[in-house]
Amino acid sequence: MKKLWGARFNKGTDELADKFSFSLSYDKRLAKYDCQTGIAHTQMLIKSGIINKKDGNEIIKGLKTIAGKIQKGAFKFDSKAEDVHTNIQQALKKIIGEPADKLHTARSRNDLIVTEMKMYCKEELANIISHINALQRSIVRFAYDNKQTVIPAYTHLQAAQVVLLAHFMLAYVEMFERDKGRLLDCILRTDESPLGSGALSGTSLPIKRELTAESLGFYKPTENSIDSVSDRDFIVEALADMAIIAMHISRIAEDIIIWATAEFRYVDIDWSLCTGSSIMPHKKNPDIVELIRGETAKLYSNLNEILVLLKGLPMTYNRDLQLDKLPLFESVDKIKEILVLMSKLFESLKVNKKSIDARVKDETFFTVDIMEYLIKKGVSYRKAHDIVGKIVKECLDEGNSINNLSVNQLKSYAKEFDLDVKKLLNPESSVKIKKSYGSTNPALVEKQLKKWKSILNG
Repeated sequence: MKKLWGARFNKGTDELADKFSFSLSYDKRLAKYDCQTGIAHTQMLIKSGIINKKDGNEIIKGLKTIAGKIQKGAFKFDSKAEDVHTNIQQALKKIIGEPADKLHTARSRNDLIVTEMKMYCKEELANIISHINALQRSIVRFAYDNKQTVIPAYTHLQAAQVVLLAHFMLAYVEMFERDKGRLLDCILRTDESPLGSGALSGTSLPIKRELTAESLGFYKPTENSIDSVSDRDFIVEALADMAIIAMHISRIAEDIIIWATAEFRYVDIDWSLCTGSSIMPHKKNPDIVELIRGETAKLYSNLNEILVLLKGLPMTYNRDLQLDKLPLFESVDKIKEILVLMSKLFESLKVNKKSIDARVKDETFFTVDIMEYLIKKGVSYRKAHDIVGKIVKECLDEGNSINNLSVNQLKSYAKEFDLDVKKLLNPESSVKIKKSYGSTNPALVEKQLKKWKSILNG
């Protein structure tokens, strides 16, 4: 197979070198973008008077034919061609003959590949945002279905206070909304077309880069040809954004795994997302959720791989940059797969209200409410904290109930106590007395649920 650059060489490349540098196995997923850039570039060459209309139209027609085959999965890639660009070029020449040789006018594979990678990133990041939206909708539906449920919440994985389950779920929705914002930011910074930058210095031919930028859906052309062909920041940023999404998913998976244990029994994961044990017949293991948690590690390693790859590279283009694709492709595929599975998880997740109700009767969850009761009666924060700490030590730590204390026993801790303090010792009261914006107050949570339902379904 004749190389696009082969005329200068007096011998062919080593067979092992060809195999070592072969990229078609993974860059062929860029084939549709190669056709799109070729069509836009040819249209610009015609309008700029660089190639004649007849040849240009032949090129465009041929590329559209190839693009149609690619879309149908009918295009046959030549494994002897070194990359996707050579495949498209050679296929085009078979269809239209000599005019195909004009396709590469005023462009280099250096500016071509980074343009296609940007097109890929823009499209796939938008797809990931759609998957996040779907997951958020699943979480909001789950929250709506269980909006009356009050659950224990933890700090340091130790009992802290009670909150509405819906409030807890909306924390996940907020996390993913920030993820979408980061992806949108990345799309905005990716939205500049490098096509026409050439190998690194531009071209003496009278091209109109703004035409190809607009035709390919970019906001504008890039400003500096050197930066254009060497920039892979958008890939680093995309991988970083996906790694953060993965971190959020891993944390959520951990919560669900813990809640599904026999020790907690707060939720029941659907059988379709669990497996059994080869030796213990009673087991129902949350293997799929555990694998989701485990697979997120690949998103971190892919980010690190690209950072190490780029570290110390001299300007401008280096063949090392060929290796930016596999980590990106793997991360995109993996995060989409995980997001779909997480949506399925929340669509089928069941709440074990009996176990939750039994747990939230623990009076330690209401110590802050008791402390704030005293503060409202004029006791200083520091003194109120000490008073309630003493009650915990002498009553709860000994296995006794505050609810069983007489009014005189309560007043022995603080004269401000009255029997009405006992009204605070239940989970429903605990969430209702919260007043601050963004808190677990049922009215505020209901408002947030309606807001998110409207946003995500709008």
